[in-house]
Amino acid sequence: MPDGGEDQFYGKNGEPRKYDANFKGPIQNRGCTDIVCCILFVIAILGYIAVGILAWSQGDPRKVIYPTDSRGQFCGQAGTPLANKPLLFYFNIMKCASPMVLLEFQCPTTQMCVEKCPEKFMTLVKAYTNNNDFAYYKNFCKEGVTNTMGIPQILSLGLCPAMLTPSRPFTRRCFPALGLKGGVVTVGNNSHFDDGSGNMRDAKDLMDGVKNATLVIEARQVVMKIFEDYTQSWYWILIGLVIAMLTSLLFIVLLRFLAGIMVWIMIVLVILVVGYGIFHCYMEYAALKGEAGANVTLQDLGFQTDFAVYLQIRQTWLAFMIILAIVEVIIILLLIFLRKRILIAIALIKEASRAVAHVMSSLFYPLFTFVLLAMVIAYWAVTAVFLSTSNEPIYKVFNETACDHSRTTCDPANYSTSIEKAQCPDSQCLFAFYGGETPYHKYLIGLQFYNVFLFFWCANFVTALGQMTLAGAFASYYWATVKPDDMPAFPVFSSLGRSLRYHTGTLAFGSLILSIVQIIRVLLEYLDHKLKGAQNKFTKFLLCCLKCCFWCLEKIIKFLNRNAYIMVAIYGKSFCTSARDAFLLLMRNMIRVAVLDKVTDFLLFLGKLLIVGLVGIFAFFFFSGRVKAFENTAPHLNYYWVPILTVVVGSYLIAHGFFSVYAMCVDTLFLCFLEDLERNDGSAERPYLMPESLRKVLNKKNKPAS
Repeated sequence: MPDGGEDQFYGKNGEPRKYDANFKGPIQNRGCTDIVCCILFVIAILGYIAVGILAWSQGDPRKVIYPTDSRGQFCGQAGTPLANKPLLFYFNIMKCASPMVLLEFQCPTTQMCVEKCPEKFMTLVKAYTNNNDFAYYKNFCKEGVTNTMGIPQILSLGLCPAMLTPSRPFTRRCFPALGLKGGVVTVGNNSHFDDGSGNMRDAKDLMDGVKNATLVIEARQVVMKIFEDYTQSWYWILIGLVIAMLTSLLFIVLLRFLAGIMVWIMIVLVILVVGYGIFHCYMEYAALKGEAGANVTLQDLGFQTDFAVYLQIRQTWLAFMIILAIVEVIIILLLIFLRKRILIAIALIKEASRAVAHVMSSLFYPLFTFVLLAMVIAYWAVTAVFLSTSNEPIYKVFNETACDHSRTTCDPANYSTSIEKAQCPDSQCLFAFYGGETPYHKYLIGLQFYNVFLFFWCANFVTALGQMTLAGAFASYYWATVKPDDMPAFPVFSSLGRSLRYHTGTLAFGSLILSIVQIIRVLLEYLDHKLKGAQNKFTKFLLCCLKCCFWCLEKIIKFLNRNAYIMVAIYGKSFCTSARDAFLLLMRNMIRVAVLDKVTDFLLFLGKLLIVGLVGIFAFFFFSGRVKAFENTAPHLNYYWVPILTVVVGSYLIAHGFFSVYAMCVDTLFLCFLEDLERNDGSAERPYLMPESLRKVLNKKNKPAS
């Protein structure tokens, strides 16, 4: 760029850094920054602790674990009268077909805790005539039923169900043992049953009740099968993750000594791995040609809980093949377009490798970040569970015939003598859900919102702390005239101490801005979910635009924050000043940012992609049983994709953890490299501090002293 144009360009984007003979890297004499935000963050944390204590004092996690009977008592809870009655029994499962079940998640029928589910057909009328049968029947009745009471009295008081049907326990609830025999729905091998009033009913009449009562049964079955798969394959998953960790570590070590060769090997291997994926998908697609049912479309198939079904149709493999082909073409085109800039990126990666070698403790810093994030997630999850279970039991009037008091709240203690019972004789006062009318319960949604917001703020703070700590350590490496003599003895520990001592407010400020954007995105997703059934196309379009805009805004803020933290780590200024300086520095070097920093990020991403691809292919052949050598070793699973997906996701997180150190190192060195170009000119008085490899690529030279 000509000098005149350069001066004009700098004028718009601030003045370049001036030479400072006293500048030797991260400023040691610095003061506290963004103190107001630091105080606000401390107050918010204290409030968060208070919310946690309040939730733990009011909440009861048993409401999540144990089913609840009509009186709001927990079935199977140890230390209670119902400890030996772990299963929930419905008096009349057919009443669960009511639409109100979907609104209030509670069947309008009496529910009680029992030891075992009924195992045979029986009606109260028939059981009453036989002492042994009636003794068995009373296991499914309320207390107070005696042989002297007549059948009409028992039924009018709602003490016993009119009938029993063979049932099986599932998710601690008794559901009719429905089956299919010759295309006919059966219950207990019978297609008809007596409903207790002398009428014979079809077994399929139970279907609607069971369908509503078990709205999430299929999902729970899938979860149970997945859990079972984890119990069978957890040690193999751990082995896969260890392999991913060792592979990532090997890549880091090889990058240290063979950065240039490793980058090109990495590029070639990524192209080959994706190419193999395309070939494998084509072979699967061709193998299914002519197979019965293989030509069914994904739209016709719909949602299936058994994901293995999708792998048996050709369209799935065709879709995989097209996606991988697009990825392959994009990677090849990017490499062709950026082939000249890759050499500069390789030089930057080489320097990052040297920096990591001098600051080896940086490789272990992600473990510290992981521990802090795990604590934040655990605190948020426990608080959320206690908040969601801190309501009181609410009882409502349930009835079969018309009643003015239907679904109104009631008191089960004196309901038999209440006006509601007098006006609606067939009604019952049953447990409906957990709620409350106290000020605490009214503002419960606000406390949940506060819990989510503080979770975002604390998680972003931990991430920001890691970024600033690593930035300070790597900046001390770059600006050291004699490496490692001019570096601190413990660069990571020194940088961590500076960050916490002086810049807690700055970290809180940057993470607060990001958290506000993220919570807005959560609210938009909530609104989108609530308005899913709305037909207003303008509302849908507006929500879609807002979600897209805030997604972009979040990415921009993350980028600006990251560079702001680097400047804070070096100069010790406030967040706004550092963000402005970083932004103007990047704007003055916009072309280098676009074609150098992003190319380096792309190469590091290819490294993560390669590790995930290699480990994923190994996991696929092992768990799917495609290789005969592994047939007897691999565990027998319901869904072999469960451990494969776990290993792939885990491998990416592990690779990301290692390469994130590299990425932060590259970003820090890149900003230092840009400042080096502005501060120095290569003369004997102002020599470049960048390594010789970078100087060669950029045609920059340090002039010898005259």
